[in-house]
Amino acid sequence: MVIRPITYLVTFSLLLSVLARAQDINAMLNDARQLEASFKEPEALNKYMDVLRMQPGNFAALCKASELHSLLGKRQPTKEKQKAYFKSAKSYAQQALRLNAASAEANFVMALAMGRMAIISSGEEKINAVKDIRSYAEKCVSIDPLNYKGYHILGRWHYEVSDLSSLEKWLVKVAYGSLPPASLKDAIAYYEKSRQLNSSLLINYLELAKCYHRKEEDKKAIDYLHQLLKLPNVLVDDPTVKAEARALLKKWQGG
Repeated sequence: MVIRPITYLVTFSLLLSVLARAQDINAMLNDARQLEASFKEPEALNKYMDVLRMQPGNFAALCKASELHSLLGKRQPTKEKQKAYFKSAKSYAQQALRLNAASAEANFVMALAMGRMAIISSGEEKINAVKDIRSYAEKCVSIDPLNYKGYHILGRWHYEVSDLSSLEKWLVKVAYGSLPPASLKDAIAYYEKSRQLNSSLLINYLELAKCYHRKEEDKKAIDYLHQLLKLPNVLVDDPTVKAEARALLKKWQGG
């Protein structure tokens, strides 16, 4: 007869412990988001990693850990460090997809990670990564038609693949099989869609400028650069984006 109150007490204590742990994790996730908003991405990544140490299956933390490993990996000083970051980005994206393959965000971070993997890979592995970028990005926007990040990746994919020469495409086809079709027209359409969904994403203006320059429509290209330079910085890399825009303006305007 004495056991039941003790059992209830233990159960209640366990429940309080679980609730406290959930509150701790939510607080850590909020801290991480605030660090990101303050341009403190390395600190934000550390906070997301703390969450994963407490709760390895936390979906939000897995997605952000993948995205930040992709973004921060690009800034690492050596190829080896970049490679380590990009592999981690892919691993966390895979874990997120195992939890929810129908998530637009999980498919986006995998597309981003595969883009980074394509940089450090070669041969068949590189070609497969290039194919995967498009596949995951298309799934991302099919799940969430308002996901501007997915459209940006598709724009970049079409821009880069459409720039391959006929000889390069033929060599790829002979060795590894054909790449999906790509066009500059589609690159512009996807970048423009991303820009319409988020007009503050500076990189879209830069990429659209490059597209129109390739089309030999420099008036439009220069107009996009001017629009870009009038916008405020909202991401860590925006000062770098603006510096490239100024350099292109100087080059394309002949001075």
